[in-house]
Amino acid sequence: MTKFRKGVLFGDELNAVYADAKANEYALPAVNVVSTSTVNSVLEAAALVQSPVIVQLSFGGGHFYAGKSLPNDNMQAAAAGCLSAAKHVHDIAELYGVSVILHTDHCSLKNIAWIDHLLDAQEVWHATHGKPLFSSHMLDLSEETLEENIDICVRYFKRMDALDIGIEIELGITGGEEDGVDNSDVDDSKLYTQPSEVYYAYERLAKIGSNFTIAAAFGNVHGVYKPGNVSLSPIILKNSQEFVADQIGAPGTKPVSFVFHGGSGSTQGDIREAIGYGVIKMNIDTDMQWAFNQGVRDYYSEFKDYVATQIGNPEGEEQPNKKYYDPRKVLRCGEQKFVERLEQSFADLNCLRRNLS
Repeated sequence: MTKFRKGVLFGDELNAVYADAKANEYALPAVNVVSTSTVNSVLEAAALVQSPVIVQLSFGGGHFYAGKSLPNDNMQAAAAGCLSAAKHVHDIAELYGVSVILHTDHCSLKNIAWIDHLLDAQEVWHATHGKPLFSSHMLDLSEETLEENIDICVRYFKRMDALDIGIEIELGITGGEEDGVDNSDVDDSKLYTQPSEVYYAYERLAKIGSNFTIAAAFGNVHGVYKPGNVSLSPIILKNSQEFVADQIGAPGTKPVSFVFHGGSGSTQGDIREAIGYGVIKMNIDTDMQWAFNQGVRDYYSEFKDYVATQIGNPEGEEQPNKKYYDPRKVLRCGEQKFVERLEQSFADLNCLRRNLS
């Protein structure tokens, strides 16, 4: 029997997972997906480690899922791909015996039409099915002023909360570059969020509902970095947690559910320290892309003499090679490396066997 319901979770179920994560000091890997192969690999890994997982899509991932040839001038293809992926996860998550939080990644103000499309579709879906397709959505309005950021988030959270959908917001900026968003040259001061800013956001969002998470910047960056080459200050999370707890009259608690973005280059010590301060979700993307690539690369390296031509290989000039160039062969190798790497992430996040009751 699992601790959390199998399938896609929503509403108060998210709060139950996050509360359990904070109480037992683990975080869920939030894995960016772009295809059925990567979705299925996430579910396979979660089933192996017997823990809940977060499946998430960026607008670029959604566009790829729908098909890169489709026009996306108003984010319509990105939204269509995300909705298709969500239905796929709803259809098969229970078959894997996995509890899933289904999420969308960074959405800036210039791409807000993407979220508008998703919410429009889910209002119709919720009216018919009594539940949303997605568990939560992220609005990354960190380029706006703090007040504008939270004003817009509050407006969207009201709409989401009515559909049992949670919201993730960003305070401060995650450096580096990901999915076309380049913060490589941002002022370093913006990479570190202040406790007062966290409380400002917490206070306003809590008036609407409890189903929200905060991605507070503490030096995080997107991209590829050698462990130890990123200067993180997890103490910011500790200070923010304590500040909010004191302000709401609950000292000694962890009222904020924090999110860790830009984990590349983070040491194991930084990750575990951040989890101890209330991080319940860590985004995993760059390393997963590399893992899938490894599987594909290694397959073609091993069978290079069998995939160069349709007929003819080291076993004979007339030997057919169909069973070697079947795309299912190479994709499965990518999936297997993906699963292997994700199992390591579950372990790094202290998230093994967390769905056992």
